[in-house]
Amino acid sequence: MKDSASRAHKSRTLAVHAGTRRSQYGEVSEAMFLTQGFVYDTAEAAEARFLDGGREDFIYARYGNPTVAMFEDRIAAIEGTEDAFATASGMAAVNGAMMSLLRAGDHVVAARALFGSCLYILEDVLRRFGVEVTIIDGTDLDAWRSALRPDTKVAFFETMSNPTLELIDIRAVADLAHAVGATVVVDNVFATPTYSRALDLGADVIVYSTTKHIDGQGRCLGGVICGTTEYIRKVAEPYLKHTGGSMSPFNAWVMLKGLEHMDLRVHAQTETADRIARALDGHAKLTRVLYPHLAGHPQHDLALRQMERGGTMLAFDLGSKEAAYRFLNALEIIIISNNLGDAKSIATPPYTTTHQRLPEAQKAALGITPGLIRLSCGLEDPDDLLADILRALDHA
Repeated sequence: MKDSASRAHKSRTLAVHAGTRRSQYGEVSEAMFLTQGFVYDTAEAAEARFLDGGREDFIYARYGNPTVAMFEDRIAAIEGTEDAFATASGMAAVNGAMMSLLRAGDHVVAARALFGSCLYILEDVLRRFGVEVTIIDGTDLDAWRSALRPDTKVAFFETMSNPTLELIDIRAVADLAHAVGATVVVDNVFATPTYSRALDLGADVIVYSTTKHIDGQGRCLGGVICGTTEYIRKVAEPYLKHTGGSMSPFNAWVMLKGLEHMDLRVHAQTETADRIARALDGHAKLTRVLYPHLAGHPQHDLALRQMERGGTMLAFDLGSKEAAYRFLNALEIIIISNNLGDAKSIATPPYTTTHQRLPEAQKAALGITPGLIRLSCGLEDPDDLLADILRALDHA
């Protein structure tokens, strides 16, 4: 696909063709350039490339690689951003996005509903290096108004929180943050690139763990930071290439292959999640069911405005750890693990796994209770999955 025509195409077409770089052999599938370095014809050519080489002049895999560049170009095209930088993991992307923007004395405002490792970067790493961090209830716009200051450099939040699927009004927070000159950095994993509207709603920097829906098959770690060319190449890239957070060419090739059918997978998984959420809503064994497109979701109206569909994830509460464990242990198809966005359906008890290290008061404030189950819907038959859940609920 010619670059000049790419803007006329929709995301499913871009996910198959955007960013392709064919070698002299004219291969159909993207080539895997599994090399750490590159050869120069002359000493003068080596000097010139190090002196003023562009993005196409590859030097070392930590700086850039043709396979990685294909993935970066493709995800940027899908997301609608000017550029992207692929990283070794989702957390490398979060760390790189934040650390490249901030220095001692800067101020960050972040929503409290964050993955534990994100909170570690904010509350431990950034504060250790002299960055002031204010944690607020991200769903409360008055809290954002009170916390944002003229010296605030970054506003950070998950567009849909892990694991309780809390939504934050991206446009409203972006308007407030931009009014004080802050950069809006969002973790968009739960919303997925398929249903993402973060850029249109005002986000400046968009971060993904590509381990999730982009690979979506439990194979490789990866992450990506999407933004303007100015930010990616002059702010994020220098930090990441010197600190070693780059994605490997092999993983980039896996992610390229995942992107080709990501849209189809995410739509199918969302259909299943929506069906299961509606079937479980009001079930006698459950104290609550959380899914953005259920009418009872606390931000249901916002979900309808901000997301085309409710996504691949839901959560429900069995009221106690004992009931949750009986449920989990009775499952026959759905596996117990801590990944998400996978082809296989995965049930996770966040209270004792992914969010175990959060203080009790913080877990309570976030709604992470001992009986909570986070369910990532896979590609199995929806009838089989629903029967598996209902059967396991009988044991709970």
